[in-house]
Amino acid sequence: MIKRFIVLCLALTLFLCPLTAQAAADWPENVSIQADGGIVIDGDTGTVLYGKNMHTPYYPASITKILTALIVLERCSLDEMVTFSYDAVYNVEEDSSSAGIDEGDELTVRDCLYALLLASANESANALAEHVAGSREAFAALMNEKAASLGCTDSHFANPSGLNDPNHYVSAYDMALITQAAIQNPTFVEISGSRTYRLYGLKRAPADEYPDGFPIANHHRMCMQNTEVTYPGAFCGKTGYTSLAGNTLVTCARRDGMTLIAVVLNGHQTHYSDTKELLDFGFENFQSLRVADYETTYTSIPDDMLIGGISTGGGISLDLSQTDRITIPKAAAFSDAEPSLNYDLPSTAPAGAVAQIRYTYDGRFAGCAYLCRQGEAEAARQNIAPDLAALPSSASEEAAKSAPAPSAPESAALPSAAAQTEAPSPGLAQTQIEEHKDSALNIRIPASAAALLGTLISLAAISVLVITLRSRRQERQDSDRIRRHQRHRERMDDVSYSSAEFGRIMEQYRPSTTGTYTKRPSRSRRRRFPFRRR
Repeated sequence: MIKRFIVLCLALTLFLCPLTAQAAADWPENVSIQADGGIVIDGDTGTVLYGKNMHTPYYPASITKILTALIVLERCSLDEMVTFSYDAVYNVEEDSSSAGIDEGDELTVRDCLYALLLASANESANALAEHVAGSREAFAALMNEKAASLGCTDSHFANPSGLNDPNHYVSAYDMALITQAAIQNPTFVEISGSRTYRLYGLKRAPADEYPDGFPIANHHRMCMQNTEVTYPGAFCGKTGYTSLAGNTLVTCARRDGMTLIAVVLNGHQTHYSDTKELLDFGFENFQSLRVADYETTYTSIPDDMLIGGISTGGGISLDLSQTDRITIPKAAAFSDAEPSLNYDLPSTAPAGAVAQIRYTYDGRFAGCAYLCRQGEAEAARQNIAPDLAALPSSASEEAAKSAPAPSAPESAALPSAAAQTEAPSPGLAQTQIEEHKDSALNIRIPASAAALLGTLISLAAISVLVITLRSRRQERQDSDRIRRHQRHRERMDDVSYSSAEFGRIMEQYRPSTTGTYTKRPSRSRRRRFPFRRR
């Protein structure tokens, strides 16, 4: 009866008491770096996982060449020939990075990009800039134009190489935007992640001395195997150093379906350890979720609802894009992210998109997804560039050749600082969704009834505890009795007596000893308390 009463009380409590959702997990912040500036973002969603002075401009040094390579890949064929001028070769700082290319050398754009990204060759940066725009100054204008189109607001570029210049600076946030766009290009990923490459036809490396070509190697040791700083999953990036910039480093790594981009600016010989801290923090504390696998609110929109001015009725069906994701803490659930509808679509929205679902978590941008006309969303998925971020750093040249020809990559999904704080105005769909949420509030009961139920719950809990303790005590007593009986039988077996024979012997023994036994008088003894000092 007691058990039935307890079960009944618990059932009534679960039915009547309001269900209060647990608070969402806090955004992790258990990371620190020694560099002056740094950031780590999810390269797929653009979510900023951690930033230190991420909007403060610093000198970038050679990580500038990521933007240089991105512009060249958008505007040139890999087989175009580049002629190195005297100005391209010698208008560089003394003892700066070089691939040994001399005035008059002719190399393909492909060769120049390998020299640019692996050997960090400044003469290659200059030659590519002249090839694309006619001069370094004109190319710098293209760099600033491209950076602005990606949402960069804290940066300005004065040359294609990253050599010291007061007007050449970048923030960690902007560098993450640029890198996010660059890794959408499969050729960039292939070249930047290669371990070595060989250049042919150099005046300073004649064929009789270098029959297999002049070797150049990647400077980014985290992307290479068997180094003291090798990082599992790192697939591309770029190093940099000047006397003013200090150590700068960009690293891209992929694990468990999540791509992270880490940027370190003005490092103090800790650029590799800082990068490891940032990447470890991201992979250990965050998860990337595909929106289409979890979103249910926007997949059951009423037929009379208008999305972007288009009725969902009348034979028009909407579908969630299948590739969009959000990034939230591992301790959080998808439902903890706050969605909002946005009808002002960016130029990078997929074909057929009529609305954007923007997700925030703890006031931070977590990612977005698009509602598309059914059918057009599928066509857009087929045109998405392959996920070359998943390629190993040693991917073959054939893999890069077989990939689709590089086109202008989509601008980064990471919003600008102003966009992160700007709240989109809700439309009709958002209003109806909020009304739906309001109608789904938990049942509330009077305070007196809640107090009574709380008392019943407490009594039920106490009863359960008492019953459990008594039951366990009885079980221990039964167990001890069984063990004593078993030991008794084992001793009888050792002396070759059965229990019955031993009982008869004891019956014979008891009368003979009863008359001779005298009870020993008890002695009065003062009992010590456990806490009495001795």
